Amino acid sequence: MTRTLGRAAIALPLFAALASCGGGGASRAGGTTRLVDVFTPAMVSGTKERAAPPSEPIEWRFDREGAAAAFDAGLGVADLGVRGGVLAGRSTTDVPLVRATRATGLDENDLLHEVRVRARMSAGSNMGVAFRGEETVDFEQVAQAARDFLLSVSGPIQAGGEFRTYALPSPFPISHKDTRHVILRPTDAADATFEIESVRLVFRKERLASITSGVSWQGLSEIYRETVVARAPETVSFSSSLPARPRLDVAIGTTEDTPVTFRIGVERRGRSPENVLERTVTTADRWEESTIDLAAFGGEPVSLRFSLLSEKEGAIGFWGSVALRDRGARPASALAKPPRGIIVFLCDTLRRDHLDLYGYSRETAPAIRRLADEGALFLDCVAQATWTKVSSPSLFTSLYPLSHGVRAFADRLPASAQTLTETLRTAGYATVSYSSVMFTGKFTNLHKGFESLHESTSLRTKKHSKTAREFVDRFLPFLDAHQDVPFFAFLHVFDPHDPYEPHPPYDALWADPAKKTEHEKHLEEARKVIADPLMKRFGMPTRAELEAAGIDADEYVDHDRAWYDGSIRAMDVEIARVLERLRELSLDKETLLVFTSDHGEEFLEHGRMFHGQTVYGELTRVPLVVHWPGAVKAGTRVEPTVESVDLMPTILELAGIAAPRGLQGKSLVPLLEGRAAAWDRPAFSEKAKTSDGFSPPPRGTESYAVVHGGWKLVHHVERDGATPEFELFDAKSDPLDSRNLAGDRPAEVARLRALLDSWRERSAAARLPADDAAAESMTADELERLRALGYIK
Repeated sequence: MTRTLGRAAIALPLFAALASCGGGGASRAGGTTRLVDVFTPAMVSGTKERAAPPSEPIEWRFDREGAAAAFDAGLGVADLGVRGGVLAGRSTTDVPLVRATRATGLDENDLLHEVRVRARMSAGSNMGVAFRGEETVDFEQVAQAARDFLLSVSGPIQAGGEFRTYALPSPFPISHKDTRHVILRPTDAADATFEIESVRLVFRKERLASITSGVSWQGLSEIYRETVVARAPETVSFSSSLPARPRLDVAIGTTEDTPVTFRIGVERRGRSPENVLERTVTTADRWEESTIDLAAFGGEPVSLRFSLLSEKEGAIGFWGSVALRDRGARPASALAKPPRGIIVFLCDTLRRDHLDLYGYSRETAPAIRRLADEGALFLDCVAQATWTKVSSPSLFTSLYPLSHGVRAFADRLPASAQTLTETLRTAGYATVSYSSVMFTGKFTNLHKGFESLHESTSLRTKKHSKTAREFVDRFLPFLDAHQDVPFFAFLHVFDPHDPYEPHPPYDALWADPAKKTEHEKHLEEARKVIADPLMKRFGMPTRAELEAAGIDADEYVDHDRAWYDGSIRAMDVEIARVLERLRELSLDKETLLVFTSDHGEEFLEHGRMFHGQTVYGELTRVPLVVHWPGAVKAGTRVEPTVESVDLMPTILELAGIAAPRGLQGKSLVPLLEGRAAAWDRPAFSEKAKTSDGFSPPPRGTESYAVVHGGWKLVHHVERDGATPEFELFDAKSDPLDSRNLAGDRPAEVARLRALLDSWRERSAAARLPADDAAAESMTADELERLRALGYIK
């Protein structure tokens, strides 16, 4: 199916509200008006001349006296020196390193926004920057990290004769104290010349000082929100005819160390403004949330005025996730009574066959089993990819990876993608995301459509892979605050992911505590022989590596499997807490719940541990439960094979919302209603060939799989010498793909290969346009708004 995406499709989620609110008025979709949707520069008054940046820029230029002392050679560099106003040198290896050291400003409270380098290189494909906060630098360690992985701040370069400015955004929180040493890898090619005009560190306060007041995507303590940025003493005003039972949701915050007062006034025609909020924020980098009851103004035309006050003229304030909602309103839907709430639980790294509701011997998930008993259990759901980075965009877009284009670590979902979140947001749902890894956040552009996003870097849990408890702690207050308005929540929980050891008491539920020390010792022994750097970091040996270390592989993996199962049970308890609160709020029958996973986990079934490396059953077969009392019949069991790309159209049909054009999945509602006896759709998965050090190994292989008619075919397009080109498995009796029958059934191989080849051709033809190509058809205002929200870089 070809996906036609032009300017209108890209702009729709952001500009739907503007279409009917000329003259500063506000429109409502599903009872909701958002400040970022209706904002125009004409709404801002009280603007003063912009203040100077908070401090001198942190920049090294080589056309100034003393510039030669700024940088010194680390490794792999010859002939380094300042010549003709540039820092020039030659790489002697593919990891040349030059270093600058900062001596002042390291105690400032700020985070790195990006690194800008103006340079030219004779050869190479990538540039990177590493940072160290210690007194000394181990250049060998930095060089090894650069060989094994991309450096923390990296980007492509274009070799040639022209000087170019490269802006390398920081994907992680990096503070001033972490940048004592700035280590630049100007190229990844050996025997290349490089010339650097300047290197500049742009921190967040400098970045904020450079932007005009208006729509942005801003984070405080790594919780990000759709935001209108303003400066004291500015006021942002817009007019609205309020619904009968209006409420105003708002989060306020600042990056300033000086106090900033936030004031919201409501002005009725012919009357003075009445303040409904006045709050002074004295703690920087923290959101303060409020829900303001505007019932006293219900049904009236008013002007809403958002003002900032501070002794420091130009002090910055964030108006985050500002939404005018109608209490009790239903979302825009074709149904008389659509779900008030929609919750998607995505449990990372959860293989289907480790849940007791699928017949597993351990009772790992009683709460999820109850959901399945009260709703629908899909007995065979296939994920489109086997690691989070690639799989999650398929869930949010109903597109295969070949079409959405996210296939490797650094890929971003194009802005032209229409996500599930954007569609629900346009219908009036409040949207919130809790992301347990950067792959489901802004790094992949999956923040599109969310009013707020809790990045994984906001977590405070000591066991960084055990996120369900903390995120449920945060979600329950959101549920309380949004019980009378439509809401969509995405809870991405990480508990089954490694490190597997769960919190007590689940760490000893199936694992023997007496064997913990021995197991950890075996892990350290195994690390010594793990060949792949990424797997060494994660502590994921192959069977051959365990045997080389003299470790009983089956006994070793049994202990990890027991911890893995305990982590599932710990996650299940947190889901039970959500179900309890839904019942307490009488929302249990008004909320559509979907429980699934992005991929499974291998425990040596094919000689490896971890995920992302193949398309075998332990990685592609994931659980799927759909629960909505009254709409989904209790005890429904769905046998036909379905896919993760089917979830978006299913959720939208259950909510009575029209799906965007071009979706590649198909709604499962006919299966839920027992009227799809002829369901005969193939299911597809892929493992792409990659070249970066952060994607799972083996990176030089590429495989595709199709499940249809009771059979599964795997086509290893790029493979090692020991792997056959085709493998055929009985999809019913051999769910873990252990017995290759390709040699016995050549006709079945030929049939499925034709299906697979046709699908690959169609999916590649439907590839979303890159952002630079899509931007050509957009107005300057549309493009700027998309950039401000981080949808386009």
